[in-house]
Amino acid sequence: MSAPPLPGVLGDIAPILEHWGYWAVGGLIFVEDFGVPSPGETILIAAALYAGAGQLNIVAVIAIGIVAAILGDNVGYLIGRTGGHALVQRYGKYIFLTPERYEKAEKFFTRHGGKIVTVARFFEGLRQANGIIAGTTQMPWLRFLAFNALGAALWVGLWAGVGYAAGNHITAIYTQINRYSTYVLAAVGVLVVALVVRTVLRRRQARKSSA
Repeated sequence: MSAPPLPGVLGDIAPILEHWGYWAVGGLIFVEDFGVPSPGETILIAAALYAGAGQLNIVAVIAIGIVAAILGDNVGYLIGRTGGHALVQRYGKYIFLTPERYEKAEKFFTRHGGKIVTVARFFEGLRQANGIIAGTTQMPWLRFLAFNALGAALWVGLWAGVGYAAGNHITAIYTQINRYSTYVLAAVGVLVVALVVRTVLRRRQARKSSA
């Protein structure tokens, strides 16, 4: 059974997948997750489609995808933990990120970081930077690892499942998912703003009570 024709960017990456197979899946997801521009999500969907056509093993695709995603984000975390904080402290003032503002951001990420790490993987930009941000804000590594692993499993499971089951319907499905991802991203943005506003209001109430 031959693999179905792949739409758009999926078709562009097909030759890489055909040549490198599982190495392409693991390698591209791994480097994408610590900031290197790479079509990690695209290769995952394409590999799942190939698995659905009998060209690859879906269990191997999922396992490699999860491991590569976790390892890549941990490299990002290490980069942020070892160098990010010092860079912010030294050069942050030039982009209006004062020590006071950084401290507030750090506390916010410490409190809500688990949710952010879990959902960040589903959004372009956040997926590549989430490990670096977690390391920069000194999120405890075991906490980061747990939520990162959860996010990796959900992300790989979703896209591998979609690709594996889609078959020849992948063009229509891919179009619809891309269309509605904008609304999901907007909803996450509203949620983050709401959390920030709630935190500010609580602090004001606490100040009034102590006055």
